[in-house]
Amino acid sequence: MPGAAMDDFIVRAFLGGLGLAAVAGPLGSFIVWRRMAFFGDALAHSALLGVVLALLLHLNLVFGVVAICAALALVLTSLQPRVRLAGDTVLGIFSHSALAFGLVALSFLDTVRLDLMGFLFGDILAVTALDLLWIYGGGALVLATLVALWRPLLAVTVDEELAQVEGLPVERLRLTFVLLLAVVIAAAMKIVGALLITSLLIVPAAAARGFARTPEQMAALAAAFGGLAVASGLWLSVQFDTPSGPSIVVVAAILFAFSVVLRRRVA
Repeated sequence: MPGAAMDDFIVRAFLGGLGLAAVAGPLGSFIVWRRMAFFGDALAHSALLGVVLALLLHLNLVFGVVAICAALALVLTSLQPRVRLAGDTVLGIFSHSALAFGLVALSFLDTVRLDLMGFLFGDILAVTALDLLWIYGGGALVLATLVALWRPLLAVTVDEELAQVEGLPVERLRLTFVLLLAVVIAAAMKIVGALLITSLLIVPAAAARGFARTPEQMAALAAAFGGLAVASGLWLSVQFDTPSGPSIVVVAAILFAFSVVLRRRVA
């Protein structure tokens, strides 16, 4: 019986990781194309604040994370053009401030036990059946929206001014994209944690970039590399008792290093 239970939680972890990788690949490709890694970090670091506020207000944790990430995304997109600071400076301020606010707010939860390390660095081995529903339900919503908006988002990514001239709703597309990113971050917290979410989004996409001839190929390859990183990282975590989230990111980084070496040899 204990062996069967162990097999069950490994299967749930594997399925959760693959579900996340399938969504993170296409979404991460847009992050790489649009050079939004710092923006992703800012949203990911705010996720802990969303968890704490959800617990304080007795709300669902996923809803809390999505709400805080969406609110921060709205603030960032409206504030950046109005301040006389470089974009990466504004993102850096918000990113670390959101994480600090989350850690401070956590100190007020005296009556609630919270696995801080799990939220910061992930615990894929603790994925439950309900988590799988959130991951696959949210992932299906994100993928369906991405498919529907694929061409307009590509047009805005290639040339935002030209897309605006052609009549595309640039602001609405930008807002939709960051909301999709918020949903994926909420689903990914259990897998890799708030501090490593952006890595799972951008590292597989960056590894896939040199092998793809079209945007669609890059999105598919990024999902495949992410799935390989999840499977290999999970195996390392189980075999050598290493932290699951960091193990997944380490494998993704190794895949990226191999991709750079292979591209140089082919060139």
